[in-house]
Amino acid sequence: MTLVEMGIPAVRSGRPSLDGRPETPYLVDRFGRVARDLRVSITEKCSLRCTYCMPEEGLPPIPVDELLTVDEIVRLVALAVTQLGVREVRFTGGEPLLRRDLEKIIEGCHERAPETPLAMTTNGVGLRHRARGLAAAGLGRVNVSLDTVDRRGFARLTRRDRLDSVFAGIRAARDAGLAPVKVNAVLMRDTLSGAPDLLRWCLDEGCELRFIEEMPLDADHEWARAEMVTAAELLDVLGARFTLTEAGRSDPSAPAEKWFVDGGPATVGIIATVTRKFCDTCDRTRLTADGMLRSCLFSDQEFDLRQALRGGADDDDIAAIWRGAMWNKWAGHGIDAENFVPPERTMGAIGG
Repeated sequence: MTLVEMGIPAVRSGRPSLDGRPETPYLVDRFGRVARDLRVSITEKCSLRCTYCMPEEGLPPIPVDELLTVDEIVRLVALAVTQLGVREVRFTGGEPLLRRDLEKIIEGCHERAPETPLAMTTNGVGLRHRARGLAAAGLGRVNVSLDTVDRRGFARLTRRDRLDSVFAGIRAARDAGLAPVKVNAVLMRDTLSGAPDLLRWCLDEGCELRFIEEMPLDADHEWARAEMVTAAELLDVLGARFTLTEAGRSDPSAPAEKWFVDGGPATVGIIATVTRKFCDTCDRTRLTADGMLRSCLFSDQEFDLRQALRGGADDDDIAAIWRGAMWNKWAGHGIDAENFVPPERTMGAIGG
């Protein structure tokens, strides 16, 4: 299958084409999908160096004047909600807690879109000091990245010994009402044997655990399909300790398939991005920390909203760029294609 047959466009710049697009304000694409979930990266910096995401020295810094400002982020979020049909917003990084003005971003977005759920993906380091302030600003819940509860394994994977800080951050988020706290764990060969311990810890702490198949978005470009842990392998490992009963998906656009644990009501989710891809129901649209609009995590096609904002474009102009970008979204990531090429940006540079 060729890239053209998969519906994958060439990399473009400038203004996207609206040819053939139906008259609707929503973020529709040529394959009948509608984007309603906005991911906003607000920094490339991170306090950890997870091997599947960041190089050991960190990502090249984005110059301060190239980062979206608080006002620019708030304007784009408000526009997405009021004009484009976005129903949920999640702030990502890098590590969003490394922006000192994070509370101002949350507060501004909450004021402009008070009925829209605001969430954040974080590694949890330092969250205990800001959880209550973020909740007061309007943040509704958090997803915390945690791949293992083994201290040595955590330090090896993240290149930092900060596991206690992550535990404290999760508990502080829960106590501040940022619930449900969801824990995201990337499936790795080195941590697979500890997956049941991580699930047990999450059950005891009242967190919702979701495992994610590792994707080819690592900075060191060491991902190999033959070496990745699949959802099927994980189920075998978890099944040796827990009774798992398939629960399916409550929302067809939700990436996680769920299983009841020991009869429920607690569940564990698996996001099988590679082996059970869900591109045909994807409902996401993405902004990078430097103001680039991306229709897909794996696409290098970007449109510069920062330039539009600072060049005097009004909301209608920006909305037209956004609609055109999503109209030209490709069919899927194509990881299984023989000529698949990973995106130039890594996960840390795009935003999770």
